Amino acid sequence: MGQERPHDLRGLDRRYRPALMAFFMRRAASHGDAEDMTQELFAKLARVEDPGMENADAYIFQMAANLLRDRQRRERVRASYRATIAGEPVDLEPLDPARILQAREDLGEVSRILRELPERTRAIFLLYRLEGMKQAELATLYGMTTSGVQKHILKAMGHLTRRLRANP
Repeated sequence: MGQERPHDLRGLDRRYRPALMAFFMRRAASHGDAEDMTQELFAKLARVEDPGMENADAYIFQMAANLLRDRQRRERVRASYRATIAGEPVDLEPLDPARILQAREDLGEVSRILRELPERTRAIFLLYRLEGMKQAELATLYGMTTSGVQKHILKAMGHLTRRLRANP
């Protein structure tokens, strides 16, 4: 997958659109928003000259996460502005540095453990667990049976569970 370039947008579209739509649908208000963000991501990808992608999955989903973060940040600013105009107090979540540090450490540990898995197993697991893709969709995406997808998911879950229990 590392040799695929953004100028092969049709191939990237076929491979990533379902996963990106699932990613955005879980986090966006509507199907239209998810479609808009998917299209915006492909537009940005088309403008990239030569990204030198080692791992296209990670590159594309990092772009998607950044796009979503930017959109959510803009929405918070707009909501805060509307609340200020209406005279309502702005309800912000307090940022507890200890909680943020612990969450980052936990996420880093899970990420390290997942990197120990074969790339295909890791990708299937992440698309299933984090992006909410159905096993049948993953089977089609990876050209395998649903049973094969289930085996990858179980392998990843077992590995993650064993490693997290070993490092309390």
